[in-house]
Amino acid sequence: MPRSTADSPVPPRRSRRNFAGARPVMDDVARLAGVSKQTVSRVINDNPAVRPETREAVQAAMRSLGYRPSRSARSLASGRTRMLGVISFDAARFGPASILTAINSAAQDAGYLVSSIALDTADRDTVVRAADRLSAEGADGVIAIAPQRRIGRALAEAHLDTPLVVLENDLGDGTPLITADSMNGARLATEHLLGLGHRTVRHIAGPAGWTSADARADSWRTTLRAAGAHVPEPLFGDWSADSGYELGRRLAAHADVTAVFASNDQMALGVLRAFHEAGRPVPDEVSVVGYDDIPEAAHLLPPLTTVRTDFAEIGTRSLRLLLDRLEGTTGPRSAPVDPVVPVELIVRRSTGPAPGE
Repeated sequence: MPRSTADSPVPPRRSRRNFAGARPVMDDVARLAGVSKQTVSRVINDNPAVRPETREAVQAAMRSLGYRPSRSARSLASGRTRMLGVISFDAARFGPASILTAINSAAQDAGYLVSSIALDTADRDTVVRAADRLSAEGADGVIAIAPQRRIGRALAEAHLDTPLVVLENDLGDGTPLITADSMNGARLATEHLLGLGHRTVRHIAGPAGWTSADARADSWRTTLRAAGAHVPEPLFGDWSADSGYELGRRLAAHADVTAVFASNDQMALGVLRAFHEAGRPVPDEVSVVGYDDIPEAAHLLPPLTTVRTDFAEIGTRSLRLLLDRLEGTTGPRSAPVDPVVPVELIVRRSTGPAPGE
């Protein structure tokens, strides 16, 4: 009987280690599956030319032998490492940390490893060094979690020669972008408070120069103006509960303050404490809205009304967009990736009718 050709599967026989009892290699897989070594290589590297039944036979042989293809073998065969890089800033915060977790999970599902670099500063030289390091490691592509405008400028000046996807920062040069809909989120928060009868809404913004903070502050102003409401000066925090508390104490001293929209939940938490200490109960005298919907938001006293951002979806979409660039997937296998991730207002008990309504 003639020997099987490279693409003609033979049902895997009983598992056998090689004669030396060593770790199985590609030749062992080919022998057990009854195919050529080249066919095994094609299966490992997801070559679409391999017939489904052949692929199944090779994968069964790999499982039977306990064979795990090395990353170096994949790289030599495909010219790619199947490793992706992530550059992140302020990685300890809830949002960036959640996005990074989602990227890692989605990359693993797609058969990629992730090498991440967390940076404390955002100057051009630091960004270039991070990009150079990922390039030296063989990253096929890079995702940059870039929440500050100066980070965007540094990335644009770095002129990376690796496929890049950027989160929360439009570089202005056509680089693919994924962002949450901060403009709509701030509008929902402000309209919710105005709809409860509050004459205006005070805003504790995030630091100037952060793209999401600037977008939320701009949308808050626009929404107040559209409603014919007074537009007070915003107060600027640093995303921390401490800054929310200190700014909340300033607001609590003014009896005409009845509604506060904070640009993230941590600052809103500080606001809740400040008004509690001032003897101004929430929501009886003051309504408070946060942003992000951190896991603790539902367990605060009172539970916090907030705008929910789906950070996991941001991470997953950024990974899909990068893989589309790398793999060139088209047609029904790869639907277009919407660059704007929607948000949702979650109404809890920290908001209520304006006093006297």
